[in-house]
Amino acid sequence: MVIIQERVAGLSEAALAKFVARARHAVGLRGKVSVLVTSSRELQGLNHRFRGKNKATDVLSFPAMPGLLRGFAGDVAISAEIATRNARRLGHTVAEEIRILTLHAVLHLAGYDHELDDGEMDRKESRLRKSLGLPAGLIERSGKPVLGKGLSFNNKRKPNSQVRRPVVSTLANTRTASRAKRTVR
Repeated sequence: MVIIQERVAGLSEAALAKFVARARHAVGLRGKVSVLVTSSRELQGLNHRFRGKNKATDVLSFPAMPGLLRGFAGDVAISAEIATRNARRLGHTVAEEIRILTLHAVLHLAGYDHELDDGEMDRKESRLRKSLGLPAGLIERSGKPVLGKGLSFNNKRKPNSQVRRPVVSTLANTRTASRAKRTVR
């Protein structure tokens, strides 16, 4: 499932869903992935709620809790605003930037962690980026990600009991929650 709350030129939900399928296949990730392209404000809220960091970031990935839903790999949330800034600065389209962030998150969902793996994720992302026709990836841009860390909630940092993760409906219902917030104000 792909939800685009913040529209991106040249990118439709169907096109991004197709790319997610290609990226999953290329990475070897089993299970469906939901992707939410939203505002920096929403990413800041998710980052605060699930990581305790009250700031926006470019991409967050939330692997599915083992045994919760069969055939589901996890959730991805992407800031359209940060993607737009990065794309302008790096000289490629926002749609390409969203795909770069999506690939990065899919690798995290598959268990890769660039902060702990001595360059394994970087090498894999670079190969996949080339095969998928994408410009420079998050990790290789300057040795570290731009405006965020391509952050992941995975089991390598904290035991499952200590990691707070959204369930599938959390990201899917963000659209409804956002509308409700806007309506109340």
